[in-house]
Amino acid sequence: MTEARHDTLVIMPAWNESEAIGNTIAEVLEFGPPCDVLVVDDGSRDNTARVARAAVATVVQLPFNMGVGGAMRTGFKYAQMHGYRQVIQVDADGQHDPRDIKTVLDGLRDADIAIGARFAEAGNYTVRGPRKWAMNVLAWTISRLARTKLTDVTSGFRAANTKAIRQYLDHYPAEYLGDTIDSLVVAIRSGCTVRQVGVSMRERQGGTPSHDPIKAAIYLGRSGMALLFALTRKKSTPSTN
Repeated sequence: MTEARHDTLVIMPAWNESEAIGNTIAEVLEFGPPCDVLVVDDGSRDNTARVARAAVATVVQLPFNMGVGGAMRTGFKYAQMHGYRQVIQVDADGQHDPRDIKTVLDGLRDADIAIGARFAEAGNYTVRGPRKWAMNVLAWTISRLARTKLTDVTSGFRAANTKAIRQYLDHYPAEYLGDTIDSLVVAIRSGCTVRQVGVSMRERQGGTPSHDPIKAAIYLGRSGMALLFALTRKKSTPSTN
């Protein structure tokens, strides 16, 4: 593993993203703020790790697919070990526009966690039907916990400061697809502050999506269950080391 060259670490969980990840890393380094890029290869069966290394990213390879939660825990541990002051999660498929990274990081000026929100007067991303209704219920509920208006609590385009990184290391869920809602609720209940900033959402820049409409509906159903479980957890304080 390389030593930190910058204060900011971009964590990029990746599973079979060899078609898109090279260009995504190149765009992060060209259009994002000064940063290091860590790709957590989540048990890919293609050339994701090789392509990422060729694009000058640091790569950690997991022995099998653990899901986004397991990959992000690996990224947070790496960030703490190397002393990064802030991290941001960016999807390997290019849907998160690297030009928005600085905007999301700027949200950390007055919060511990900043969410890049797709429904906050930026871009034209929309959802309809049951998916929209479920996302609205989740956003309404978590907004009240956070005491601020949040419109996109399932967004994975998130930044965290050192306090939030410590909290994530203690409590970030490793369960597949349980990462966004559970992690956010537990962080809020542990004393982390949250705000959102508007970002645009792009089409996948290559490869095959792992979610289809049915999987998306299942995801939201599981998110609702994750919310209920998270609300029953005991409050905690992030560790100091």
